[in-house]
Order: sequence, then structure tokens, then C-alpha cells
Amino acid sequence: MPLEGQTQTLNRVFKEKSAQDVVAHGISMLGRAALVSSFGADSVVLLHMAAAVDRDVPVLFLDTELLFPETLAYQRQVAQVLGLSNVQVLSTARDVLFTRDNENLLHLHDPDACCSLRKTEPLEAALNGYHTWISGRKRHQGGARAQIELFEVDRGDARLPRIKVNPLAHWSAREVADYISAHNLPRHPLVAKGYPSVGCAPCTTRVNSGEDTRAGRWRNQPKTECGLHNRSGQRA
Repeated sequence: MPLEGQTQTLNRVFKEKSAQDVVAHGISMLGRAALVSSFGADSVVLLHMAAAVDRDVPVLFLDTELLFPETLAYQRQVAQVLGLSNVQVLSTARDVLFTRDNENLLHLHDPDACCSLRKTEPLEAALNGYHTWISGRKRHQGGARAQIELFEVDRGDARLPRIKVNPLAHWSAREVADYISAHNLPRHPLVAKGYPSVGCAPCTTRVNSGEDTRAGRWRNQPKTECGLHNRSGQRA
């Protein structure tokens, strides 16, 4: 069955099922699968669900070398607490960084190019050979995410379209917080300091009361996504 038809069928079948059911299906039934995680503000929910299915599931973590130190420490803590045994830390090759951003200032004048260099390109290389990848995007985050489905076609690599699974697509911020509390999961240390969404340090600021949770990402810029979810024109 073509991927478009397959994802449409999956969205009908799983419409009333739990996020845990979606995670289990994504990991076990859709070919070789990986979970892509930023180990950000609420990433622990999806990681906890995945660990309950298979602690050896490949977890792809992009270390842009511009992350907050707290994120790097949190990644190690969560992997240990959940027993995740296959976390793969991805980063751009040193020679490539030296050629294209030797002073680490690319984010100041071309943030899209910086995200491509440090996120999109290494992820695309790492996804080679996978049929499915699982993300933590949610509709309540707004913007281009407001209409995402549980199962989508990812055409980032035109040679090998994949299925993208968004198990938490329909979850509210309250449901995420309640799940973390119910399972006594570790919180990202920056959440308590006013960062409900955590990206790279130079491009993330605190969020003021009443603002959208992602208001601190690329503040005062038209940019709202790093590009991982709209590669090659794919819907973000």
C-alpha cells in the first residue's frame, strides 16, 4: 500500500487509541524505526513510553554543540533513569563545521543555515535505512504543528519516503505535565527557570507569563521551526 494510503488508514484505526498504543505500533510494526528526541522540556514523556516498549529502540539525539549544558546533563540523566541503551548522539563533523561555521556565529546572520548544518543534515544522514521515525510534536504547540496527524508521510528524502509518527499530537500541555507527575519523571532543569521549550542556547530565551510556550524560540524572528520537520518542502 502506498504510504499516503497507509497513514490515512493508521490515523483512522488509532484515532481513539492511546499514545502508548501509537508508540508501540510505531516501534514494532512499521519496519525499522527510530525515535528522534531533543531531550527538551517535555521529551521525557515520549521517551518513557518508548522505554516501556523496547529500551533498545534507537534514540537519535542531535548535539548541535550550541545546546545548554543543562540539556546535555539531562540527556544523560534521562537515559540512565529510563534504561535507554541505544541513545545515538549525532553531531556535524568537525571539518564541516570549520568550513561552514568556524566561529560559531552562523546563527546570528542565517539561523536557517545554522539549523540545516547542525540539525537537518546530520539527522537526514542518521535516518538513512530507517522506515519510520517517531517525534514528540503536539498540536497545542501551535503554528505549523496545529494540524499534525498521528501518522504522516515524511518526504524529506525523496528517494526513501518514511512514515513519521507523532504519538502525542493530540495531547494538551496539561496532559503532558500530568503524565510526568504521575510517573515521577525527571524534569528538564530549565523548565523551572522559565523555559517551557528548550532549543539551542543562542536561540532560546525565557518565556513570559501569558506567552505561547514556543515564544522563546528564535524570538523576534519569523523563524518558528528548526527545519527537521519541513525538510525539502515537507509540511512542518
